[in-house]
Amino acid sequence: MKNKVKLKRAIIFCLVLMIVFNIVFLIMNYCQYKIYTRNFNYKINRILEEVIKECPNIDKNNLVEILNNDRVTENYFLKEYGIDLNEDSLVLENDIYFNEFVIQNMVMISVLSLAVMFIFLSYNNSKDKELHEITKYIQEINKRNYKLDIGDNTEDELSILKNEIYKTTVMLKEVAENSIQDKSNLKESLSDISHQLKTPITSIIIMLDNILETENMDEHTRKDFIRNIKREIINIRFLVETILKLSKIDTNTVNFIIKEEYISSILDEVKKNVSVLCDLKDIEIVVDGAKTAKVNCDFKWQVEALTNILKNCIEHSNENSKVYINYEENNVYSKITIQDTGSGIDEEDLPHIFERFYKGKNSSPESVGIGLALAKSIIENNNGYIGVDSIKGKGSTFTIKYLK
Repeated sequence: MKNKVKLKRAIIFCLVLMIVFNIVFLIMNYCQYKIYTRNFNYKINRILEEVIKECPNIDKNNLVEILNNDRVTENYFLKEYGIDLNEDSLVLENDIYFNEFVIQNMVMISVLSLAVMFIFLSYNNSKDKELHEITKYIQEINKRNYKLDIGDNTEDELSILKNEIYKTTVMLKEVAENSIQDKSNLKESLSDISHQLKTPITSIIIMLDNILETENMDEHTRKDFIRNIKREIINIRFLVETILKLSKIDTNTVNFIIKEEYISSILDEVKKNVSVLCDLKDIEIVVDGAKTAKVNCDFKWQVEALTNILKNCIEHSNENSKVYINYEENNVYSKITIQDTGSGIDEEDLPHIFERFYKGKNSSPESVGIGLALAKSIIENNNGYIGVDSIKGKGSTFTIKYLK
């Protein structure tokens, strides 16, 4: 409001100045009129005194009547003396006063004009100063200096412009910071991906070299090498597919089809995806929940997310054990909990398990540390939340909530 207050003050000051000037001007005109009247009256009075002195018998009432009579005649005797009543002044002293009054009036008008001009220039100078500041701000922005300070949040046009520039600056700053962060994330991701791919590719090359160079390799060893090569290729394919999925989510190119789905139907698909892994470790999946419970989500992507979480629980579970899945629905959210009775997660690893390529102390050698990160991204993009609680040696519990 500071600039608006300045404008109001300037206008009020000009109005007050104009009022004071008019009052002073009226007073001066009144005084000038009184001076003219006094001088003229004195002269007329002097003439009348002389007339009465010379003509004592003259009727004084006639003299007063003559003075107050508004009849105009062109046959006035002063023409003989070269005096024009329409142009010349009979009282010379009034001419002197008139010249003085003209000078006084001119001084008053000049003072008023200078005062108004001073007020205008002062206000205009403050505007020019603000424009100069805005220009400097824009120059700093062009130099990628986004530390723009808007100290005066006012409501005039320049301040609105300044505030809009501030908003643009904040946006540009965020874009610049995000760009830097994206580059940093990309660099880290490329480094992690390179590391994740380097190990299995190196193993594949070594095993292939052994197969090619050892002509008399026994059939059992050869099949072991081929199985290991297949496993590494599957791991690479999983890594590449997962990275592509994460990239699509990060760049908002995934078109999530959100609709109401039965949780039981989602879990049936999830169980099918991990059935082979369960058979290998003889693990039973125990599911409990109301068949009518629903959740608003993208069916395919939620199957992907929950599969990764359940697969993580199975990998960390002991053989011949159970993994429990419970689900429910209320007016606020739908909830799914997945609980295993495995080795649990170390306390220092717990805050990081959803980070990309993070591998905890208890991770299997085949793990690339990306499955839980993908699951978290999918769930959060479907208006959900995921958390985990774990007790070392007793197992972990993943809790997923989808808000209505």
